[in-house]
Amino acid sequence: MRNQLILPISLIFSTAATVLTGGEQIPLAKHAFDRKVPVQLGVMSRCPDALVCETVFDSVLAKVADKVDLSLVFLAKLNTSDVDFGVTCKHGPEECAGNVQQLCVAAYSSFSQFWQFVQCNNYHGRWEIGNPDVAFSCAHASDIEWDGPLADCAGYDASGKTPEGISLLKESARQAESMGIINSCTVFINGKAVCVRDSTWRDCEASLLTFSSSSGGHTVNDFVRQISEEYDHINLNT
Repeated sequence: MRNQLILPISLIFSTAATVLTGGEQIPLAKHAFDRKVPVQLGVMSRCPDALVCETVFDSVLAKVADKVDLSLVFLAKLNTSDVDFGVTCKHGPEECAGNVQQLCVAAYSSFSQFWQFVQCNNYHGRWEIGNPDVAFSCAHASDIEWDGPLADCAGYDASGKTPEGISLLKESARQAESMGIINSCTVFINGKAVCVRDSTWRDCEASLLTFSSSSGGHTVNDFVRQISEEYDHINLNT
C-alpha cells in the first residue's frame, strides 16, 4: 500500500479556518465576508446640527471608510400644497433644493465625490446650501460633471425642481418618517439610533453591543469604535 499522510483532525480544521496573507496566517472568518456597516445620518441640509454631525463623520470616515456604507436621510414634511417640491423644508425652499442636489449627486456620483460635494457645501456656510452657483462650484471642486443623468435629476439650473429630484426628496422624507427621525442630526448605525445632535449631543450610546447609554459617546473615536465593533459582529456572525 502507498504510504498515506494522516493529519490530526485539529490541524485540518485549523488550516481550513485560516488563510495566508503576506506570509501570515489570518483567521478565515475575518476575510470570508465584508459586509459594510450601514450608517445613516438623519439631517436637513441647512441645519447647523447637520453640519456639526457631517464634520464629525468626515473624521470618522478617515478612519473606517472601508467598513461603512454611509448615506443621508433628509427630514422634510410632505405637503401636497407645495407646488415646487411637494414637501416643506424647515429652513425654506432653498433647503429643499439643497436636499435634492445632494440626493442626486449621491445617486449619480461615487461616494467620495458625493461626500466631497457635501463638505464643500458646508464650507460655503449653511445659508448658501441650495444656491445653484454653490452647487456648480462644489461639483467642479469634486470632479463632478453637472450634465447627463445628474443634471436631469437636480436640474440643469440646479433648482432641484425636476420630477426625479422631487421624487427622491419625497422618498427620503418618507424614509425619515418611517425611521422615526425627529431631530437633525440623528445618527443610525446598522439600523439603530445611537446618538442625536440637537444643539448639544444627547441620547448617545457607548457601545452597540452592550447597549449601555452614555452621554459621552459622541466623539470621533466613539463612533469609530461603535462601527468597528458592529463590523466585526456582522461579519463574524454571518
